[in-house]
Amino acid sequence: MSEREEQENLEKEIVPDGTEKGTEENEQSVDCPEAVMETMESLQMKANEWQDKYMRLFADFENYKKRMRQERFELITAAGSDMILEILPVVDDFERGLSSIDSVKDIEAVKQGYLLIYNKLLNILKQKGLEPMNSLDTDFNTDFHEALTMVPNPDKKGKVVDVIEKGYLLKEKVLRFAKVVVGN
Repeated sequence: MSEREEQENLEKEIVPDGTEKGTEENEQSVDCPEAVMETMESLQMKANEWQDKYMRLFADFENYKKRMRQERFELITAAGSDMILEILPVVDDFERGLSSIDSVKDIEAVKQGYLLIYNKLLNILKQKGLEPMNSLDTDFNTDFHEALTMVPNPDKKGKVVDVIEKGYLLKEKVLRFAKVVVGN
């Protein structure tokens, strides 16, 4: 017998239940590539499904970012337009005051009119959260002040001696630093 025939006989050895040993193994080995192929196909389908979900999620997120950017822009625009609408009456008052300046004889009335307009504007700004900083005679603080110069003043060393430009807070956050002169 050849080696091949001996190998086949060993593979077909009969077991006590009457079946040939090795036949199932041969069938399994023949089925094994099909099972592997099925598994690979199912895994490929799952990979494609996850990739599709990822691409859709990525596209949704990009659309979300664009939508949020647009909404933020519209919100800022709307907030600016609300502020302008509230300031327009002040502009109207200034225009009325400017048109009547030439014909007014009493300068004190003009001063009072402009003072009223100024207070009206400040009230609108205060309603929006704007507050002027009171910097004069306070300690110099770089969180609120910008020192333009220092002058010799031993009595007020490290304190604000003069305010060149008033600083403002908007809802307790510095909107504009106060430009000040500091004693040295």
